[in-house]
Amino acid sequence: MPVFYECQRCTACCRWPGQVRLDDDTISRLAVFLQLSEHDFIQRYTRLRPDRRGLALRDKANGECIFLEGDNCAVQSVKPQQCRDFPNLWNFPGFEKLCRALPRQVDAGEFERRIAQVRLVGSTSTVNDTSSGNTMA
Repeated sequence: MPVFYECQRCTACCRWPGQVRLDDDTISRLAVFLQLSEHDFIQRYTRLRPDRRGLALRDKANGECIFLEGDNCAVQSVKPQQCRDFPNLWNFPGFEKLCRALPRQVDAGEFERRIAQVRLVGSTSTVNDTSSGNTMA
């Protein structure tokens, strides 16, 4: 049976240095959410990727995501797909030592349903999306 990891929004994945790649749609969505022009969003929140093939989110000086505010994502409802996909659609050996996502054995149909939910809202655990006042399930 497949294992689906239920995100607990522990924000561990937001605290290690890395590269959150951005595409044009994500830049547009984040800019609208933050009420910025795309140009202003790019200048304020992005950096050129090391391979010079696109943009990535800037990190804070300590390596955290620029949108991490305490234990919350300031852009949760519109966060990049790469963030939504962790840890079910991408991860790395040993991620379980840092990430508090709960592993659940599910049948193939349930796994696909939950992955579809991740693609839409970024989580299948019931959490409050404080930025919009909505509860995501």
